[in-house]
Amino acid sequence: MAQLDVQPKRKSSVFIWIIFAILAIAAAVLLYRGCNRSAPIRVDSTDTVKKDSAKTDSNVIVTTQPDWNAIDFNIPKASLDEVTDSAIIVRGNDKYTIYSLGENILFPPNKSTLQSTAAGKLHQVAASLLKRYETSEIAIYGHADSIGSAGDNKALGANRANAVRDWLVNEGHLSGAKITVHSLGEQKPVATNATEKGRAQNRSVEIVAYTGVEKK
Repeated sequence: MAQLDVQPKRKSSVFIWIIFAILAIAAAVLLYRGCNRSAPIRVDSTDTVKKDSAKTDSNVIVTTQPDWNAIDFNIPKASLDEVTDSAIIVRGNDKYTIYSLGENILFPPNKSTLQSTAAGKLHQVAASLLKRYETSEIAIYGHADSIGSAGDNKALGANRANAVRDWLVNEGHLSGAKITVHSLGEQKPVATNATEKGRAQNRSVEIVAYTGVEKK
């Protein structure tokens, strides 16, 4: 009688295939989750660079406030079409315009009451201010020579500057809210106080109109 050689199936190979199948399923699950995960948000650094460069653009116009203590009263002379009276000295630069009127034009000696002949000069100044600087900040400075005490000279400068301010507001129709008054007295002379001619130049009222902008 023939002998049948029947051997049991190897169970180890079946387990190996099961393990491979589990690993394949796990890999497929992980891959699926990875594909559906939201990508991280990237910040475009070019936006920051563009904003910073805009701040330093040479064409940017920056609004500024005037430093009334740093006005240079010796800036170059200028001319304005509407100012035809040679007694009114105009100076200007890219920041402000100065209208200068001597004491003898506006006031009697050592007085702070405007004389009648001052009206025509102030009318020209007021018209120019309304035409060019109606919305600008304006400062009025009173100057005096060094004769007498510093306190008296400062008071005289203040009284004269206030007299001009009142005229510009009441007669020249400028906004009083835009005008400030400053008395320099004998400080910041534009000429020497050693001669009568120089002292006469130092007795003046100067009206400064600020443009309010600077080109950076």
